[in-house]
Amino acid sequence: MNVLVIGSGGREHALVWKLAQSPHVDRLWVAPGNAGTEREARAENVPLKAEDIPGLLAFAKENRVGLTVVGPEAPLAAGIVDAFQESKLAIFGPSRAAARLESSKVFCKNLLRQADVPTADYHVFHSADDAERFIRDRYPSSEEDVAVVVKADGLAAGKGVTVCRNRRDALEAIDRIARRKEFGEAGSQLIIEERFDGEEASVLAITDGRTIVTLPPCQDHKPAYDGDVGPNTGGMGAYSPAPLVDPEMLGWIEEHIFVPTVHAMKRGRHPVRGVLYAGLMITHQGPKVLEYNVRFGDPECQPLLMRLQSDLFELLDATVHERLEEISPPRWDPRPAVCVVMASEGYPGSYTKGHPIRGLDEAAALPDVKVFHAGTAREGDEIVTAGGRVLGVTALGDTIPAAKRRAYEAVRCIRWEGAWCRKDISDKALKYGE
Repeated sequence: MNVLVIGSGGREHALVWKLAQSPHVDRLWVAPGNAGTEREARAENVPLKAEDIPGLLAFAKENRVGLTVVGPEAPLAAGIVDAFQESKLAIFGPSRAAARLESSKVFCKNLLRQADVPTADYHVFHSADDAERFIRDRYPSSEEDVAVVVKADGLAAGKGVTVCRNRRDALEAIDRIARRKEFGEAGSQLIIEERFDGEEASVLAITDGRTIVTLPPCQDHKPAYDGDVGPNTGGMGAYSPAPLVDPEMLGWIEEHIFVPTVHAMKRGRHPVRGVLYAGLMITHQGPKVLEYNVRFGDPECQPLLMRLQSDLFELLDATVHERLEEISPPRWDPRPAVCVVMASEGYPGSYTKGHPIRGLDEAAALPDVKVFHAGTAREGDEIVTAGGRVLGVTALGDTIPAAKRRAYEAVRCIRWEGAWCRKDISDKALKYGE
């Protein structure tokens, strides 16, 4: 079967790499892809942007694509799945209506409340004035601890969330989102919710709207710098499995979070098909949902697929055709995987592009290592930086510390001007004896 993967990041490189291993896949296209995807077996980059729905639809028809896999959130929110389904083309991902679980935090919070899924108390605001008045009335003292999180309603590339420690933080976040409109129309509404104390984890599930296949837990690292300080990013690294979520808790999450969410979406006549990604805070009262995404996480996808031993195509194809219950559960490498993101100097702020990358082949030659490209491009014979998050260096190991050592060994092989990364990816697992 011919397969089209949409997107250009590390998540899409991981999807292409794994799909290329399937005997069911004949030709494999990536739109637009990056310098890493074009190096995978049978894969070919296509110069179409992920948001170019008419162009992608025409390409899929012309090339008899049997399955399209959508990586990023923007085309899902724009209705690419609806467009393909109207043309009777198989596509992995949720409809535009179901994608509101990610594209609208207000929709998501209202659904969580309706489905009785544990989440934070929240308030919705349509203007900066109303939100600022709420903060000043509730927290009259500027020195008072402000236990809130301020979120833009719409898509903001993972950067529209501010965890506040004082009133100044909250008022600044409101100003950036709702008055300065740093995230554009994503800030047309905003949410102020209670701030949880605890540790974050990511649990992803694949669902066809009826059957739910829960994947091993992961832990992402959103803040830019070691020790979880600095501005939020799209993710500076991840590892799986995360011992914070043990098998008993994983079963509880499936029963009390995924099942009621899937049922509520089905009752609302917007069944969710594809990936259901729960960003969780593990509190003393148990897991609470911080947010939902409706696609594979980036960088969580990289360690997950590094460990997946089953055929990814069979899993995605069964989801699209609503027969997940008919296939065997996924098989996983028992060894953990750690992914370290290497970024451009200045990220998550402004950065320059076009720096030649050295040492990629040296890193790839290490055993149990895969270097997934994210923000890269080819210029002549050179691979150069083309984004903020440039590479996701991913490794397996017998233990989490062993996987971390191997990943950073590969990181040390790779060089370009201004390259940097966090040095503590997966260290949170050490408290659990890993």
